[in-house]
Amino acid sequence: MSKKTKAVKAELPAKATGVRNAELALLPSINAAAVIEKYQGNVMGKDVDMAALIDGLRESFDKSRDGDLSRLEYMLIGQATALQSIFTSLARRAQAQEYQKNLESFLGLALKAQAQSRATIQAVVELKYPRQIAFVKQANISHGPQQVNNGGGNESNTRTHARTEENQTQQNKLLEDQSHERTHLDTGTTATASRSNKTLETVGAVNRAKKRTR
Repeated sequence: MSKKTKAVKAELPAKATGVRNAELALLPSINAAAVIEKYQGNVMGKDVDMAALIDGLRESFDKSRDGDLSRLEYMLIGQATALQSIFTSLARRAQAQEYQKNLESFLGLALKAQAQSRATIQAVVELKYPRQIAFVKQANISHGPQQVNNGGGNESNTRTHARTEENQTQQNKLLEDQSHERTHLDTGTTATASRSNKTLETVGAVNRAKKRTR
């Protein structure tokens, strides 16, 4: 066996271990367990089984996947209660301060803890009673006159067009009647001579031709 073959075989377990560690590093249970293990030293001590911690987290994940959110609900309620305890402690310490600056600092921290407790309680309520999505039909409200055409637009337009044509016809008839009064004269009557034609009428009477007699 050559040295090159031995080197390749030696690298295979190392690569497999590296890939395995990378896969484990991406698991949520491993990440959460690593953080918990570092921060719980002053709670449960250092003698905590890492494998048991990971198994407990995976059990919680499985319940959440199946729709059982009871553990998350309990966790949020516990956090809200713990934050309430922090608020009470900081508020008492703020009242015991002698200087105004220290009082404001402790009281500000107390109010932050109170706000976080309230937000956690709200998260619990939304977890147990999710908000329902409501589709509300929009109503158009207008101040002043508003024209609404709901399916009767064609009929209304037809009536308006008919009225317009009727008015136009009546106007045409009126103009036609006035035109007849001006252009059509009554030929059955003789026009009376005006003042300017009286002279012509007299001349006609004087110079009228006499009837010839046989």
